[in-house]
Parts: sequence; C-alpha cells; structure tokens
Amino acid sequence: MKMKRIYKDIAKKYGVSVAEVKHDMQAAIDEAYKSPNWYARCVHSKGGKPTSEEFITQLAQRVAPLQKPR
Repeated sequence: MKMKRIYKDIAKKYGVSVAEVKHDMQAAIDEAYKSPNWYARCVHSKGGKPTSEEFITQLAQRVAPLQKPR
C-alpha cells in the first residue's frame, strides 16, 4: 500500500486532514526519540529520527514476514 493511501485512509477514518495525520505521527515519533527505548532503536534513519514514512515502512517490513498466508 502506498503511503499517500495510508495517510488518506487514516485521515478519513478519524475525520481529519492528511496534513494533520502526518504532523501528529511525526510529533509522536519525535517525542519517542527524545528518550529512545528498545522499540525506538529498532527503526533507523540517516537523520537520527525517522520520518513517519520511514517508520511505517520499516515496521511494515518487519511485520509482513510474521503474517501467515491466508
């Protein structure tokens, strides 16, 4: 699934704009990286803190192999 679609679906579900979704996701990531724990250190970025796109992509790649085929 493309990132634009993910943001759009979340925005629609919660009745907010795509910009709000992106902003809030990045704010949550930024907050988590102020005092990184094990989970935060599992997602890497060249800039220190990942963007929301990097975060979602890396987590999705880690979860996908764990999913059983339907």
